[in-house]
Amino acid sequence: MGTLDGLPPLRDVINRHGLDARKALGQNFLLDLNLTQKIARTAGSLDDVTVFEVGPGPGGLTRAILSLGAKKVIAVERDSRCLPALAEISEFYPGRLEVIEGDALKTDFAALAPDGPVKIIANLPYNVGTQLLINWLLPQQWPPFWESLTLMFQKEVGQRIVAREDDNHYGRLGVLCGWRTDARMAFDVPPQAFTPPPKVTSSVVHLVPNQNPLPCDVKKLEKVTEAAFGQRRKMLRQSLKPLGGEVLLENAEIDPTRRAETLSVHEFVTLANLL
Repeated sequence: MGTLDGLPPLRDVINRHGLDARKALGQNFLLDLNLTQKIARTAGSLDDVTVFEVGPGPGGLTRAILSLGAKKVIAVERDSRCLPALAEISEFYPGRLEVIEGDALKTDFAALAPDGPVKIIANLPYNVGTQLLINWLLPQQWPPFWESLTLMFQKEVGQRIVAREDDNHYGRLGVLCGWRTDARMAFDVPPQAFTPPPKVTSSVVHLVPNQNPLPCDVKKLEKVTEAAFGQRRKMLRQSLKPLGGEVLLENAEIDPTRRAETLSVHEFVTLANLL
């Protein structure tokens, strides 16, 4: 069977290098190059763009990003077994793929960012995906070094990212994403698209930074959302009691009998600024 880029089919690459996906690393490999191209295209034009990728595995998404014209891909991979497969891609696209062996949670992506536009595109390992997103959302300096995030998560996490008030999926993640980005669900990916197939549907989410988010201290906003959603079924006067409860809510002109999921991002920012 032919491929879209002239490199061997991914299934052959996986077999040749003995790359069974490992649950401990949150790995599920995407083998359909049409699908990986669809993910990469969701990020928009890649001309003259440097792309960060996390957990490239055997390189299916990496190949799609490079074939669509990215200037360079900087990929962080902690599974050393994948390095020979990625080296073959690097050879096929000379000078355009840099692979860093290491833990993405400990990687300073901003320090690696070159001059020029940067986008992050990744099929994130399930076990670290949410924490990586939060790391990219909450730097002190804003706007961030990246101009968009195109990321795959479990569908439930994707729903939490794009959720707004009065939505069952609305929580801390929805507030943080709604405060600093414009986030949308791009499309779902069924389990059978992966090897091995996970037990859940996945979703690709696209986030663009809000250039002028409401002024707010990150740590205070985290503190308010943690308290409010930590006891989400309770009225705010109870869940926010450790932070000032009714006095805080009165100063913010928010009814103390409301619950966390009814508050807008703007109201959470108001509470954080009054702490």
